Order: sequence, then C-alpha cells, then structure tokens
Amino acid sequence: MNPASILVDSNVFIDIMKKGMDPTRFLLNRYEGTDLVTCGVVKAEVLRGIKGVKARNHLENFFNVMCFSDLGSSAWDDIWELAWQLDRKGKVLPLTDIAIASCALRSGAWVMTSDAHFFKIPRLKVLRPDF
Repeated sequence: MNPASILVDSNVFIDIMKKGMDPTRFLLNRYEGTDLVTCGVVKAEVLRGIKGVKARNHLENFFNVMCFSDLGSSAWDDIWELAWQLDRKGKVLPLTDIAIASCALRSGAWVMTSDAHFFKIPRLKVLRPDF
C-alpha cells in the first residue's frame, strides 16, 4: 500500500528517535514519492521534547518543508463536531488526537501512528509504522 500522502503522528517521530535513527532520513527514504504531511499539534508535540538545539533545528527544518495542514476556524468547527459525535458513541478521545485526525481528513492524508485512538475515527485511513 502506497498512500499519496501521510500525516506522521508524533509517536512515530518519537519511536524512530528512541531507536537511535534520524526521523528525517528514515521517513524520506522509506516514503520517497509520498507527500509527508504535518500539522501544528504534531510539530509542537515533537519539538517541545527535543533537548538539544541542533537536533531541534534539524527537525524544525524538516517540519518546515513538509506539507502543512492548518487549523483555521472552520477546522475547529469540524473538530468539536467530530468530538461531540464520538463522545455520544462512548468514544471519548484526546482532543489533540481528534485535531490531528481532522487535519488528515481535511488534507486527504492517511495517518501513520501506533496510537489506537485513531482507529476509532470514522473515515480516517490509518497506517501503522513499519520499523
């Protein structure tokens, strides 16, 4: 399966780094020809945890060349509506995950994640990382 675009969740970046690999090299090599997408929530979650300035700058540069899915006011309307619908079905998920999923849905991207929450979101295409 080769999706045209993938929004990479923060847990994937973190897991790649825990394995001692550079996420930029790993993702670019593994998903060559695929648009890699990010959003403000993922960028903030990843960059806040980077200790060294050089490593943070390296990852920030990578985020800055990824396709960016922005959250404008209409996106927030989609997010609260999706959260409300999921809550009524007994699927209470973290708002950050719903925001990330909404960014993926709006951009037509799959979400690459190891977080089970994303599998509960209707219409969302989810891809598990393969490392």
